[in-house]
Amino acid sequence: MQFAPLYPILHKVLYPAFPACLWQGSTDSPWIALTFDDGPHPQHTLQVLEVLDRYQIKASFFWLGLLVERFPEVARTVWQAGHGVAIHGYDHTMFTQMRLPQLKQSLDCTQQIIGETCGLDPSATAQIRDVRPPNGVFTPKILSALQQWNYRPVMWSVVPEDWTRPGVSIAAQRVLTQSRNGSVIVLHDGYTGGEDAAATVDYFIPQLLDRGYQFVTIDRLWQQCQGQV
Repeated sequence: MQFAPLYPILHKVLYPAFPACLWQGSTDSPWIALTFDDGPHPQHTLQVLEVLDRYQIKASFFWLGLLVERFPEVARTVWQAGHGVAIHGYDHTMFTQMRLPQLKQSLDCTQQIIGETCGLDPSATAQIRDVRPPNGVFTPKILSALQQWNYRPVMWSVVPEDWTRPGVSIAAQRVLTQSRNGSVIVLHDGYTGGEDAAATVDYFIPQLLDRGYQFVTIDRLWQQCQGQV
């Protein structure tokens, strides 16, 4: 069973209930953030990068520490191309299944792995602060802990449910139908759903560009929300 039609409804309910998360950018600006979860992947991620480079746009990648360790060259390629990098946990264990000390260890470990892999100094590594919980599952207690640990929780507003592999045209049409000013689109470039990632973005990116939207990183949306841009 696919739940794609329910995600816009969930967003409308959860967005005002948990304002500490970044669910979307300003609706007054044509900025859109394209994000990818569950990578890096030695094939899917590189295919996505080719599409992004062709259209000269930047995206944000929420990584699993385990896969950054396994595919460091892919991770470095993403970073060197100027895309945003962020944390999805070490091994996709849901945050609600860990005690807070375990969760902090998972996040800190993944942050350190990304920093070392990308050749960052400690101050730059500490700026890898954006975190998206696996499966989008969190609690108010977890959100409070993330803020206490100086991490920034990031969620979504457009979820085409690509991990169920509904087909490239269906996933892309969901993005095209739901995208608005400030949208945060979540796709997957990992082992589950990543097979269609490059073809899906190649389908909808030119159409969104034709509509006047501009693709920015998650960090730019945070700056916008804080009045820094």
